[in-house]
Amino acid sequence: MEAHLTRILLVSEQLMARLGIVQMLKSAPSMQVTGQTSNAAEALELVKHQTYDCAIVDMVLPDKNGLDLIKSLKQLQPNLAVIMLGFDAGEVYALRAIRLGASGFLNKNCSIPMLHEAIKRATAGKIYVSPNLLGQFADLLGNGKLNSHEALSERELDVFRRIALGESLILIAKDLGLSPNTVTTYRSRIFTKMGLKSNSAVTRYAMQHGLIT
Repeated sequence: MEAHLTRILLVSEQLMARLGIVQMLKSAPSMQVTGQTSNAAEALELVKHQTYDCAIVDMVLPDKNGLDLIKSLKQLQPNLAVIMLGFDAGEVYALRAIRLGASGFLNKNCSIPMLHEAIKRATAGKIYVSPNLLGQFADLLGNGKLNSHEALSERELDVFRRIALGESLILIAKDLGLSPNTVTTYRSRIFTKMGLKSNSAVTRYAMQHGLIT
């Protein structure tokens, strides 16, 4: 009897990242990339017309926050297992991703066995988190204490991270398809919710909490 084929959708702006994952899956004949794209809009179109078992989604996409894409993908295919691909210090994003319906969170530098295991667990209805994140992830779940950035919406968190990386409000507005005034409003909300007073304070906070690398 032939093994069930796990159909995988790759969503990453980085071509090399997609090619790398395809190569890593060659040793697992039952797992096959049957769709791939560089942006969220095309990913949603693919999911409208094709069925996938698992989607591996980069957290940073050119047209949409990867966290926001989780919700959209799950609305189109509720049984789709979504694995978020993120940063080295990604426990906060891992928690957000899983709260939004993701089945796992992988470090971009994960090993081949970790990738295979994540896909197996996710498609079996279980949760997978990179081993190096388990301790921090458990602490976030268990201590009941939330950092101030946990009060931010997904859009506010996206703007927050871009400010922390030193992007101008005009560039942020252009990339997100918003007006500069709207981005300024988001920044004001972020400052108010987090008790911060400057862009440099945002950068310091982000670095201290592993939100940027």
